[in-house]
Amino acid sequence: MRASQVSPANTEFVVMSFEGPDQYSKAGGLGVRVAELSAALAERGFDTHVMFVGDPNLPAEETVGDGRLHLHRWCQWVSRYYPEGVYQGENEKLYDFNESAPWYVMDKIVRPAAERGRIVAILGEEWHTAEAVSRISDLLYRNGLRKQAVQFWNANNTMSFHRINWGRLTFTNTVTTVSRYMKHIMWGFGCDPLVIPNGIPRRALDPVDESAVASVRATLKGDPLLFKIGRFDPDKRWNMAVETVARLKGMGMRPVLPIRGGIEPHGAEVIGNARALGLTVKEVRADGRSVADCLQALASAGQADVLDLRFFLPDDFVRIMYRAADAVLANSGHEPFGLVGLEVMGAGGIAFTGSTGEDYAIPFENSMVLDTADPGEIAGYVAHLQNHPSEKEEIRLGAARTAATFVWDRVLNNLVSKLEYIARKQGVLAAQEVSPTLSGGRDG
Repeated sequence: MRASQVSPANTEFVVMSFEGPDQYSKAGGLGVRVAELSAALAERGFDTHVMFVGDPNLPAEETVGDGRLHLHRWCQWVSRYYPEGVYQGENEKLYDFNESAPWYVMDKIVRPAAERGRIVAILGEEWHTAEAVSRISDLLYRNGLRKQAVQFWNANNTMSFHRINWGRLTFTNTVTTVSRYMKHIMWGFGCDPLVIPNGIPRRALDPVDESAVASVRATLKGDPLLFKIGRFDPDKRWNMAVETVARLKGMGMRPVLPIRGGIEPHGAEVIGNARALGLTVKEVRADGRSVADCLQALASAGQADVLDLRFFLPDDFVRIMYRAADAVLANSGHEPFGLVGLEVMGAGGIAFTGSTGEDYAIPFENSMVLDTADPGEIAGYVAHLQNHPSEKEEIRLGAARTAATFVWDRVLNNLVSKLEYIARKQGVLAAQEVSPTLSGGRDG
């Protein structure tokens, strides 16, 4: 008798992605997403396989997480020629992934699961896996196994959408994405994806060290104190951020903006723009990688309008900065989900988001939502909150409540319900029986 619901007793997962949990495999938010999603599935009790371009110096296969999380490091023989990270030698790795991973999924995961009467949920992430998950569907169909698997392919961003065979992908897989913003973009590619939001780990809700927060505020003396972190990408609106500092200074305030960017060339333009606006900029370096080292680096930096943090920021220190700042500028012009904004909320900070994929953001309730690219909009909202401290505290409280609804174990409920919906459509699961109600309808 077919099951009517997805459970650890009858279902296992395969998560496929270029990025993954190894340091070698993390280049951005995708690696974090895959690591946290797969760990959450395993913690829920599901046997979970993660196939990713892993560190060539670690075991090809490794089981962690109480024996339920199985790491499959793919393309290692190629990665040995490209030691600098997951995207070095990208095309060579992609060819190897497409040629070999689909066969492994069929022979080593789906076929044995089918023999045990189990369902396999296959989740592909981003454009790199679009061809592989389509090939998996073809292989399973030809070998009489397609009804044992439910296949989702997820878009976290629009990167390389032009490389995807959308007709084939939407025929062989259920397409999902992380926000209504992305859903509307993807309508233009001929698909209508299901929306399953991203998540944050429950530890992102842990209390922040308030003594360290007070130390940061006393050291930097920002009135207001701003903060921005991310890649130096024009989509992140870095120039808007530094222009906001100039606007606030023009209003007679004493803003301080610590920033942590990447190695991208756009960073030089941003720093040059800040100086052209008459802002003082200081590079700040740390002697170590601990929170104490970071705090010491700030204390030794001296005063400046913009502090360019040229050192590693551990997660605990980032959360301290989120909490300490009067405004965290997550003001991107294109942000498919907006994970930084949600992380800021988890730390009890005040996120200034764009109007893109941050479906969770409600202005003046849990965040500040920007409708324009005008730095004057940020400056006006910051000034308002500085003059109304009680509103700031209400936003911080609302932010923490919102973040608690996006922890991974709650997001999994959404994922599993969508999975069951598609599995019933495919006939993989039996139709769920609905118990008759005990009470009658309304009296006329």
